[in-house]
Amino acid sequence: MAYQNPPSIQTSDLEAPQITPTTLTNTSSTKFTTKDAVNKLKNNLVFGSTWAEINGAMGDLGTYIPIVLALTLARDLNLGTTLIFNGVYNIITGVIYGVPMPVQPMKSIAAEALSDKDFGVPEIMTAGIITGGVLFILGITGLMKLVYKLIPLCVVRGIQLAQGLSFALTAVKYVRKVQDLPKSKSLGQRHWFGLDGLILAIVCACFIVIVNGAGEKNQGCCGSQESDDLNGQRTQRSDEVGRNKKINKLRKFVFSLPSAFLVFVLGIVLVFIRRHEVVHEIKFGPSSIEVVKFSKHAWKKGFIKGAIPQLPLSILNSVIAVCKLSTDLFPEKEFSVTSISVTVGLMNLVGCWFGAVPTCHGAGGLAGQYKFGGRSGGCVAVLGAAKLVLGLVLGTSLAHILREFPVGILGVLLLFAGIELAMCARDMNTKEDSFVALICTAVSLVGSSAALGFLVGMIVYLLLKVRNLKKDKPLSSISNQKSPN
Repeated sequence: MAYQNPPSIQTSDLEAPQITPTTLTNTSSTKFTTKDAVNKLKNNLVFGSTWAEINGAMGDLGTYIPIVLALTLARDLNLGTTLIFNGVYNIITGVIYGVPMPVQPMKSIAAEALSDKDFGVPEIMTAGIITGGVLFILGITGLMKLVYKLIPLCVVRGIQLAQGLSFALTAVKYVRKVQDLPKSKSLGQRHWFGLDGLILAIVCACFIVIVNGAGEKNQGCCGSQESDDLNGQRTQRSDEVGRNKKINKLRKFVFSLPSAFLVFVLGIVLVFIRRHEVVHEIKFGPSSIEVVKFSKHAWKKGFIKGAIPQLPLSILNSVIAVCKLSTDLFPEKEFSVTSISVTVGLMNLVGCWFGAVPTCHGAGGLAGQYKFGGRSGGCVAVLGAAKLVLGLVLGTSLAHILREFPVGILGVLLLFAGIELAMCARDMNTKEDSFVALICTAVSLVGSSAALGFLVGMIVYLLLKVRNLKKDKPLSSISNQKSPN
């Protein structure tokens, strides 16, 4: 029941990474010296392009900021503690994996906290600890690797497509309607004009499309059009070549702009323009880090209403889908569901005791950071350092700034992250695989549950396998009866 697709799928984008089915390989044991560790650290954190990596770091903020801000304002989450722990997590994952591995809040737990007034910080943290503990055990025992082998690729793609479309639909809602993030409610149609209007969001989206395109690398933007001409026409075309060089330089400059970073900086500038008083609400210094006090009721409620709904989503989207997507985007690197499961588990087994939001690695965050140029661990390490500094310098008072951040701009960033994740499903090259993936997607979206979509997708996949066995059986019997004597 392991992944059944052909070895590689060619796409129309010549420079896009080939999407290949993940295979688990056993590497031979070799000596790993201190020098090797230092070289690996350098390679994992090296910047291919400084602006591209910084720009990539912005690709995850469309999901990160709304969830963390909502929990801070609605449930008194300690934003300073969350930023400090999340910053450390970002730096560590960047060092370990060498790719823009994201650190995101656990969405199902956050959704439960925002919908239930009695689901407070102790319940949020117990849900995170229990979820992290289960993932840690699944990782160290090797059970996660078994799960990874058994789940077919088309079902994973269905989960990724559902998550990507869910992000995109939420993003469109952020752009079109005024949002009350703490209550996760839409308050009405967004005005066309203003510092958080539709026009602003549309301009930002168009700017990102012009700079980033569909996510492919721009080809030929800096190549000269001049070629040797045997008939002596080079001199006659010198003016045209000169104009082309100027155009190519302009294209190269535009295509190298850190679009997501510039859009985010614009949002920060608009915060202080929209509300000058926010400066007086900022208090310098880190928030006090304290151990959360848990009751038996908090453990019980955190397990039933938080951990149980979150576990399927974490296993499918935060471990299996992330491992598959990482291998698709970075085929030269090796990724293990064991290590990803263990790191997610440890993040929550440590941070949740002190009030840091339950976190995971999300496929949407990875797709978003890759979309905007993140290619190395340095991308998330820079983001982690920024979170760490903000947590230590501003603490929870940073919420006053984020509360005024234009939600339409957050919607634009989230939209591109969601589309990038949904596009992973483009490698479904058989009708049966597409059929399973789309059913899985539809059920996940309508039922608002990745677990339900996964269950239905697996059932349909097995039914199709049984059907194919029934179809192939007469052929084998005919070949056996070909020569009676």
